[in-house]
Amino acid sequence: MFRSDNKTTALVILRVVLAALMFVHGAARIANGTVDDFGGFLGSQGFPLGFYLAWAITLFEIVGSVLLAAGFYTWILSVAFAVHLLIGAWLVHWKDGWFVVGAGRNGIEYSVLLIASFLAIAYSSYRK
Repeated sequence: MFRSDNKTTALVILRVVLAALMFVHGAARIANGTVDDFGGFLGSQGFPLGFYLAWAITLFEIVGSVLLAAGFYTWILSVAFAVHLLIGAWLVHWKDGWFVVGAGRNGIEYSVLLIASFLAIAYSSYRK
């Protein structure tokens, strides 16, 4: 069996890596100047106030990931990131099938991995 401190360390590593991935996602959107484009996409999908929503999502990815990496609000942030990725998979990747590379392009497999990882972190940090 695994020692409990090994499990804790493994979950911290997973949490920090997931947070880093989400941070880069939001930071790259700002660095590349594509937040407005993202807002236009959201508007084209029927979301109201696409520009403001794009900025809210981008800031959530940055601020939320820093808080998550530091271990604050782990349960709620992990669930929120899982929902965020689920919506993204549905809007962007679903039409392209399963595979990201190989037998397909831009599919949902990476999103499913991230969603499952965030849900594992949420489950491990839930306090009754």
